[in-house]
Amino acid sequence: GVELVESGGGSIPAGGSLRLSCATSGFTCVAWFRQPPGKEREGVAAVDFLGNTEYADSVKGRFTLSRDHANNTHYLQMNSLQPEDTAMYYCAAGGQCLSLTSSEYNYWGQGTQVTVSS
Repeated sequence: GVELVESGGGSIPAGGSLRLSCATSGFTCVAWFRQPPGKEREGVAAVDFLGNTEYADSVKGRFTLSRDHANNTHYLQMNSLQPEDTAMYYCAAGGQCLSLTSSEYNYWGQGTQVTVSS
């Protein structure tokens, strides 16, 4: 069946870096979303089948998408993390490629928590 699994979250001081991984079960259009505590889910980044990417303004220049085709794994490299980046991070698939609208996606991972301290 369809399966998406995120990993790589944790707690880190402001200014640090984390790399999140998403095992995608072969999906080629994958997106990342995050949900801060008490807030709605928001789009972070997305990649299409050609490797084109889209980033939310809030993470441009700090977050970078990459992928390992052989292992069906997508990565979100997060640098210069700030407390406002604290959220549950999800990868998603089955939506329109490069969309950062959560309602467009049908398949979701379980989430991985990222907590950034001041």
